[in-house]
Amino acid sequence: MITIDIETKSDKDIAKCGVYAYADSPYFDILLFAYSVDGQPVQVIDTANGEEIPENILAAIADENVIKRAFNVNFERVCLSKYLRENYSQYFQSYSIAEDTVGSYLDPKSWHCSMIHARTLGLPSSLAEVGSVLGIEQQKMTEGKALIKFFCTPYDTIDGVPQFHSQEDYPEKWEVFKAYNKRDVEAEMEIDKKLSRFPVPDFLWEEFYLDQEINDRGILVDMKLADAAIGLDAEAKEELTTEMQRLTGVENPNSVYQLLDWLESRGYKPDSLGKTQVKELIKTAKEPVKSVLEMRLQLSKSSVKKYTAMKQTACRDNRARGMFSFYGASRTGRWAGRNIQLQNLPQNHLEDLTEARELVKTGSFDDVQMIYDDVPDTLSQLIRTAFIPRQGMKFIVADFSAIEARVIAWLADEQWVLDAFANNKDLYCETASRMFGVPVEKHGINGELRQKGKQCTLSCSYGGAKGALIAMGAIDSGMKEDELQPLVIAWREANPNIVRFWHSLEQCAMKCIKEKTVTKTNRLTFSYEAGFLFIELPSGRRLAYAKPRIGENKFGGESITYMGINAQKKWDRLETFGGKIAENVCQAVARDLLMYSMQTLSHCFIVATVHDEIIIEASKDMSLDVVCQQMARTPKWAEGLILRADGYECEYYKKD
Repeated sequence: MITIDIETKSDKDIAKCGVYAYADSPYFDILLFAYSVDGQPVQVIDTANGEEIPENILAAIADENVIKRAFNVNFERVCLSKYLRENYSQYFQSYSIAEDTVGSYLDPKSWHCSMIHARTLGLPSSLAEVGSVLGIEQQKMTEGKALIKFFCTPYDTIDGVPQFHSQEDYPEKWEVFKAYNKRDVEAEMEIDKKLSRFPVPDFLWEEFYLDQEINDRGILVDMKLADAAIGLDAEAKEELTTEMQRLTGVENPNSVYQLLDWLESRGYKPDSLGKTQVKELIKTAKEPVKSVLEMRLQLSKSSVKKYTAMKQTACRDNRARGMFSFYGASRTGRWAGRNIQLQNLPQNHLEDLTEARELVKTGSFDDVQMIYDDVPDTLSQLIRTAFIPRQGMKFIVADFSAIEARVIAWLADEQWVLDAFANNKDLYCETASRMFGVPVEKHGINGELRQKGKQCTLSCSYGGAKGALIAMGAIDSGMKEDELQPLVIAWREANPNIVRFWHSLEQCAMKCIKEKTVTKTNRLTFSYEAGFLFIELPSGRRLAYAKPRIGENKFGGESITYMGINAQKKWDRLETFGGKIAENVCQAVARDLLMYSMQTLSHCFIVATVHDEIIIEASKDMSLDVVCQQMARTPKWAEGLILRADGYECEYYKKD
């Protein structure tokens, strides 16, 4: 095994573009290469000063039988792919991605990631934070951040060429930088040693390899559309700002404080100018306040940010890579989005998407405004469509139907829900029928009750009550506040096994923590090992809760607490309960089912996964029905669970 850490330079901002575009720059280079073989003392190769990586190390990097390990190993693998391809081509053995893509990377097999290892145990995702939490002796050097900025990023650009500080001009700083590089490997090795008590199972590394292949492939961006959208957005903002200045007399109508002052002078005193507050104020506002607020909403559209992120992230072949972070949500193991963030793209409701795309690509602001009026909204709705397949190909988009409702019913043995899915019935109608004791049909008898069944199913499955219904928009959909609690009670009475499931999970977790013993319920196994509470899922994967304790909740009763990342992204003690544990395990099982489907379809050219959705760049003759059938296959560990996948074909990505 080789533990590796590298220091690199590039004119690209890795925080904005990701490692693939960062390494794709012609100004990219590796400055330092630190490594340790099988735990031996760390060696630092000063490549910036002409030192060469030893041949045995180069051969080991290319050898699938040698484990390469780093913290966020995707960075090392992608950077070394570029470096070896250009400097040591005889040792560079890539694997095929596609004929007409830039993608030429070291095979991810045999590359293990210490960051992923930490995430599987519910620990932080940065080297410094993990080291602090684990209390290692070889802490990351605090000087590193300043040294990286000094040596690795340009201090100026002359005639279009980025200028970097030379190691020759700053020998003392350079020696400290080398020490920093060495220390990182030492810290990683100490972290690995502490984590080794709970090794990552081989099947999880196999999942990671598939994730890396998908990240290596990337997804093609329609750059003509992205460029035109950025230009149109700038024109729209200039026009809206000018009109707001005319109506308000305010120098900078984009300033929250200046606009709040203007509104107050008109007799309006909102607490903030958030989208929800502005929409509410528009309902009663008089002119010119109403028009100003409507323009404020148009200006708040984040359309250009996504298009700009596409341009920054895409490599020379216009494919955006590295958009998915494996195990990014460490509580469940689900993916997290990076860079462009496909997980939170705006929906599209335009009926003539193709015509809108072509019109935007002409770059004519007047034409787009004449036909669609709200230019920022139009650009926002077209964001998804900027992702396109290669020429002669199509997208097949398939996702699970009501996956979390199926999973919780299966885990909780709520048989009537399973029967409803087995008989292909509408779950929301069936739920409403049980809640109100009358037949409910979509667009038929008592059809108005279906919405209440849907609202409760989406809000109450994980212990949610009146507050959850309000948060999910119950009041906005026409429900009255005094009917919400009775609806919660009716839903719980209709789903007694799910309610029992919450209590069983909480009781098992508490007993496990208190008695340090193994407990089981509903296909789940709880265990306590060396300061961790583990929940083994039906797939064999385990969820981890660090340093669990039994504390006291705000009602004076017992509660479960553990150490994790809070909403402010700080390591902190968090509280959980039966409903929240149910949400964790259900989303984790849904994640495992999606991964099983991705592995089933791994022979296809999967380019993205968004929530419970798979996007495949496919040949024109690939069958959508066969893909959906394959995706709906149930693994052996999920006997009795009925899955269904639906999908559609498209010439650009969209929400069907």
